[in-house]
Amino acid sequence: MSVGPTLASIPVNPIGIMAGKAVTKVVKRCQYAKEEQNLDLSECQLMSIPDAVYHLMRNTVILACDLSSNVLRKIPPKFAIKFTYITDLNLANNRLSSLPEELRDLSNLKRLDISQNDYMLFPKVVFKLPNLIFLNAQKNHITSIDVEKLKSIRSLREVNFEDNPLTNVSREQLKSMESVVVTVHVNPPVDEDSEDDIMNLENVSPSGGENRQ
Repeated sequence: MSVGPTLASIPVNPIGIMAGKAVTKVVKRCQYAKEEQNLDLSECQLMSIPDAVYHLMRNTVILACDLSSNVLRKIPPKFAIKFTYITDLNLANNRLSSLPEELRDLSNLKRLDISQNDYMLFPKVVFKLPNLIFLNAQKNHITSIDVEKLKSIRSLREVNFEDNPLTNVSREQLKSMESVVVTVHVNPPVDEDSEDDIMNLENVSPSGGENRQ
């Protein structure tokens, strides 16, 4: 008789053994998710998503998944295959710099949080999420975005690109999206003259003279 996956069946951290408490937390949260349809694996010290999670959840429809505050560097393609019905996905505060193309199959996804990661390029697969309502890309390293493609997501109602080093052109284009139905969060355009003033101030010594290099 099969007894299902055990604690030992969860893959260990690739650079060391996963802490026992963290393993127990993952298993308990998977068990809880079977009742709530909400898989919360936040703050579990995950460097990858254990295969045992997919096995434990194989007969459960998951509607929300929270993977925030781990150390994930990538989301595997099979994630979208195993959790097809997700409507809310939180990937905040990890080390992600890309998303798998397979995420386009999450046709029910309405909320996506990729804030506080390592994105330098905005993941293009997001443009292929037809029912996305809320997008949080705050605190990344994104400098530009194809706003026309973002506009093509007709369901979109709120986007957050604050605390990214966006060009002034990208900021202005994002703000142009704002309307009665769409809310846009973005830092004000950088005043180039103000930047020059700051640089000049940095070159002035406390005594009032210029600093000598």
